[in-house]
Amino acid sequence: MSRGSGADAIRQSAVPAPRGAELPLPPASVPAGPRDGDIADGLEETYWSVYDGAASKATVGQILARLPRIVRQIGQLAWNTDRTATFAVVVLQLASAAMTAFGLMASVAVLRELFAEGPTPDRVRAAIPQLLVVVGFLSARALLEAGVAVAQARVTPKIRTALETEFLTLTAHVRLEVVDDADWHDEAYRANDRGLFYARQIVGQVVSLAAALLGLVGTAGVLGVLHPALLPLLLLSVLPVGAAAVRSARARFHSFKRWNTLQRRVRVFSWLLLERDAAAELRSDTAQGALLDEHSRLTTRIAEEDTRLGVSSAGLTLAGRAVGGIGTGITYTALGAMLIAGWLPLAAGAGAVLAIQAAQSSLTRLVDVSHLVYEHAMWVDDLLAFQERCRTLQPRRSGLPAPETVKTITLEDVSFTYPGKDTPALNGISMSLHAGQTVAFVGVNGSGKSTCARLLAGLYEPQDGGTVRWDGVDVLDMDAESLQARVGCVLQDPVRFPFSALANLTVSRGTLTEADPQRALDAARASGAEQVIAGLPDRWEALLSKRFRGGQELSAGQWAKVAVARGLYKNAPVLLLDEPTASMDPRAEHAVYEAVLRDTPRPDQITVLISHRLASVVACDRIFVFDGGRVIESGTHQELMDLGGEYAGMFTLQADGYRAEAGEAV
Repeated sequence: MSRGSGADAIRQSAVPAPRGAELPLPPASVPAGPRDGDIADGLEETYWSVYDGAASKATVGQILARLPRIVRQIGQLAWNTDRTATFAVVVLQLASAAMTAFGLMASVAVLRELFAEGPTPDRVRAAIPQLLVVVGFLSARALLEAGVAVAQARVTPKIRTALETEFLTLTAHVRLEVVDDADWHDEAYRANDRGLFYARQIVGQVVSLAAALLGLVGTAGVLGVLHPALLPLLLLSVLPVGAAAVRSARARFHSFKRWNTLQRRVRVFSWLLLERDAAAELRSDTAQGALLDEHSRLTTRIAEEDTRLGVSSAGLTLAGRAVGGIGTGITYTALGAMLIAGWLPLAAGAGAVLAIQAAQSSLTRLVDVSHLVYEHAMWVDDLLAFQERCRTLQPRRSGLPAPETVKTITLEDVSFTYPGKDTPALNGISMSLHAGQTVAFVGVNGSGKSTCARLLAGLYEPQDGGTVRWDGVDVLDMDAESLQARVGCVLQDPVRFPFSALANLTVSRGTLTEADPQRALDAARASGAEQVIAGLPDRWEALLSKRFRGGQELSAGQWAKVAVARGLYKNAPVLLLDEPTASMDPRAEHAVYEAVLRDTPRPDQITVLISHRLASVVACDRIFVFDGGRVIESGTHQELMDLGGEYAGMFTLQADGYRAEAGEAV
C-alpha cells in the first residue's frame, strides 16, 4: 500500500456521529476565571483546607467548652511521650504563674512604701528591700519560663516524631485496595500535611494558653486580696478588650482561609509558567503573555483583597480599643471613687492599675491562643482518628508463613470490586498456574488482567467466597506480608527510587544497603540493565536522582530495564510482568523477552506476563483472555488462533497493522 492510498483511506473513514444534542458554536470570548464576586468561589475545597477558618465560625461558648478536652488530649500525648519533661512543664508553668502573682503583690508593697508619709529619701530607702523582692520574683519567673521552654523543647519534637513514625508505619502497611480509595488518599495527605504539622505546634500553644489563663487567674487573685470590690472592676475592664480580641481573631482566621484559596488560583498560573513539562508547548503556542496577563489580574485582585482585609482589621482593632478604653475609663473612675471614699489605700490602687493592665494583656493573649488551639486541635483530632482507622486496615500478620516454593496456584470463583465502584473488576475467575510455566494475561484495558495479577501477588484478597490457594492452602490462612515477599512484580510505571543503582535492585528484598553481588549482576544482564549501569559515572553506586549533587537521570526505557532487574533480583517463586517493556525500544524489548521468558526458564517459578503486544505472548505455555472481569478464552497461541475467537481477532488485527506499516515503508 502506498502512503497516499493509506492517507486517503484515513480521510474516507467514517466519522462517528455525535451523540445527543448538537454542539453549538462556542462564544467569541470567555473569562479565564471568575471576575465578579469572590475569586475563591470558583475553586473546590482542597483536602488540606477542610478546617481552615473553623475558629472564625465557632462561638465563644463552643471554644471554651472544647478547650478542656483539647488540653487533656495534648497533655496525654505529651505524658505518653516524655513523662519527666511533661511533669516539668506543668510544675514550672504553675511556679512561673505564682512568681508573677507574688511579684505583683511585692510591687504593691513597694508602692506602699513609696506612698507612705515621711521624707522622700527615707521612703525610697524603705522601698529598696521590697524592690529587691520584686527583682527576685521577676528573676525567678524568668528562670522558670526558661525551664518551661527547655522542657517543652524536649517533649515537642518527641511528640512529632512518635506521631510521624506511627503515621508512616500504619499508612505504609495498609492494604492496597485501601490506598486505591481516593477518599482515604485525601485523608492521608491531610493528616500528613496538617495533622503532623499542628501536632508539633499545638504543644507550645497549649503552654501559652495555660500561661495566659494562669496569669489572668493570678491577677484576679491579687485584686481579690487587695479588695473584693476590685473583681467586678476587673470584669468591666477586660470584657470589652476580650470582645474586641474575639472579633479581631475571627477576622484573621477568615482572612487566612480566603488568602489561602486565592493563592491557589494564582499558583495554577505560576506552576504553568515554571513547569518543565509545560515549557515546550508553552513556547510553541507563545502562550506566555496570556498566562502572565491572567496572573497579573489575579495578583491585583489579591492585593486589593489584602488591603480591604487590612483596613477592616484596623477598624476592628480601633473599635475594640475604643470600647475597651471606655471600660477602662469607667474602671479607673470607680477606682478613684474607692480611693476618695477611703475604701482602698493609694498604694493598693496603684497596684490595682498594674494588675488590671496585666489582666488585659493576659486576656488578649488568651483569646488569640484559644482560637489557634481550637482550630489546630481539629487537625490533630483528624490525625489521631485517621491513625485509628488505619489500625483496622492492616494486612494479616498472623497465620502460616507463605512457602518458599510453590508448585500450583489455583484460583476458584474469584471476584473483586474496587472501593467505591459498582461494577466488579473480576467476576468469577477460575484458573490453575503451575511451576515452570509462563502464562499470559491479555485483553482490552479494564478487562481485569492487572487486578487478577495483584490477587496472585497477595496485594488484593478475593471477595464473595472466592479462594486463591498455594499448593492447596488458602492464602487467607497465610501471613499477608510473607505472601507478598514470595512474588516479584515488574509494573508498567515502576517506582523511580532516588537511591543508588544497586539499591534500586536490592530494595525488592527489603534492603538498601546489603546485596548479593552475583545475583545483582545476573539480574542486570538478563534485563538489559547491565549496559545502563555500566554507562553511569559511579556504576553501581551512582545515585539515580537529580535531587542529589551528581545524581543521574535515566530515560523511561532505562528505568524499565532497572525495574525488570529489580524483579529478577528478588528471585521469587512467582514473577509478574505487567507491561514491563512498554517504554522500551523494539531491540531492548526483544532482548528482555528472550532473556526472561525463553533463555533462562526456571522449573520452580511461575511467570505471568501481561501485555498488549500479542507477539510477545506467542511462546507462552498458556494464554488467558480477559473481558469484562471474566476469562473468556484460554489455551496456547495456536489453540486460540484455531478457535477464531477474541484472541485470534486481536492478534490478526495487530499483525495486519504491522504488515500495513511494512508495506507502506517499501
